[in-house]
Amino acid sequence: MLKIVEKTKLWFAMSLFIIVIGMGFMVTKGLNLGIDFKGGTVLEVKMNQAFVKADVDKIIDKHAKGQYSSKTLDQGKDLEITVKSDALSAEQTATMIKEIKTQFKSSELISQDTIGASIGSELKSKAIIGLIIAVICMLIYIGIRFEFKFAVAAIVALLHDVLITLGVYAVFQVQVNSTFIAAILTIIGYSINDTIVIFDRIRENQKGMRKSTIEEVTNTSVTQTMARSINTVATTLFTIVAVYVFVPSIRDLSFPLIIGILVGCYSSIFIASPVWVLLKKRNSKATSKARV
Repeated sequence: MLKIVEKTKLWFAMSLFIIVIGMGFMVTKGLNLGIDFKGGTVLEVKMNQAFVKADVDKIIDKHAKGQYSSKTLDQGKDLEITVKSDALSAEQTATMIKEIKTQFKSSELISQDTIGASIGSELKSKAIIGLIIAVICMLIYIGIRFEFKFAVAAIVALLHDVLITLGVYAVFQVQVNSTFIAAILTIIGYSINDTIVIFDRIRENQKGMRKSTIEEVTNTSVTQTMARSINTVATTLFTIVAVYVFVPSIRDLSFPLIIGILVGCYSSIFIASPVWVLLKKRNSKATSKARV
């Protein structure tokens, strides 16, 4: 039987260390918000010829110095240019594209999408509201199906997963866009499912291990579900990593999923269960004092 609960301070310290580093970067550097939240224009240019990205960046830099980002697509055949909101007017954008076409005669503009800053702000607000509603619904569901202490422990684990994922994005300045929100919701759903499996086993073992301590019941339950959790995560990760490697176009979705699924597995085992034990023991002490 694994001694999970006895090392609670170690698990909490490891997670707190990572979260503090991530929050430090969020305060100092902030998140690298993409066009979906900050507003701006995304241009996709098909080059149709061999080109050096730095040469194209020189042209863009003349018009939107420090207010843009660019990356190659389709194995270096296309170029995606993202210009921050209000950095260029429609006329200036057209002039920039014309200069690119002049220097790279085979190039052509494939698409141009513009998102206003107000729309980006609205999307950010709706994303936060969506996350809050999802958490409240899960809190109610777990509270009804199990008990309120299980629900609180599960929400703490979910908050842990979100904070670490955000921290990784802040440290490495990975761009945060609307796809990231979809990934976060997926991570929450995956993590809560793994947590409920462990909680369900704890509830079952409480009935058959009445003479055992809370720590023994929890350790036994985690040990019994450990193989299931690891196998599920491993098979899921094989698929997502393969998608990340071989399908670059959806890396914005697969990258946070890889982080979140790993962290979610960890939190279900080493965060949610110990938190439940702490809440349970605290309640037992409060009850004992009330009786005295």
